[in-house]
Amino acid sequence: MTTTLYLASASPRRRELLAQLCPHFERIHAEIDETPRPGEEAVAYAERMAREKAVEGWRTVVESGLPVRPLLAADTTVVLDGVIYGKPVDAADARRMLLAFSGNTHQVVTALAVREGERMLQRTSITDVSFRALSADEIDRYLDSGEAFDKAGAYGIQGKACVFIERIAGSYTGVMGLPLFETAALLAEFGFSFP
Repeated sequence: MTTTLYLASASPRRRELLAQLCPHFERIHAEIDETPRPGEEAVAYAERMAREKAVEGWRTVVESGLPVRPLLAADTTVVLDGVIYGKPVDAADARRMLLAFSGNTHQVVTALAVREGERMLQRTSITDVSFRALSADEIDRYLDSGEAFDKAGAYGIQGKACVFIERIAGSYTGVMGLPLFETAALLAEFGFSFP
């Protein structure tokens, strides 16, 4: 039975979530170009990002002479009406995103890839997230909290923005950045067992 893996992610939320499934993991640096390709749809984009992070992370494992064990990579993308919303570049960009989500339902796509040697498998979680209508004051207060700026779509479901979310259909942990059901199923293919 496998009990240790690598995580190719700097996200503190992914680390917290993964620790619920696998307390023994090591973070691996995997720097990639995250620019969407022209016309690339959100699911294809997220899946490509997860694959590229897994490939780059595995290169780090090999070049560093680290022990062979599974490597998990993930990418979370927010999409509304075919438009991909990444991490905001500034307050105006974050405000633009939150205004777009206000009173609408968008999707959060989290793609996973696990690689060990030449073997790589993927899974994807798609969750519908419905925001209630937001006032300009609410958006300003949220932006003042600083919480919006390191998250795709300019919000975190697990933080202050939880009061904006009327309902979700799908994976709560997927919206946070690591869908645990899909992660456990994928890791089981590499010898992990849960709970």
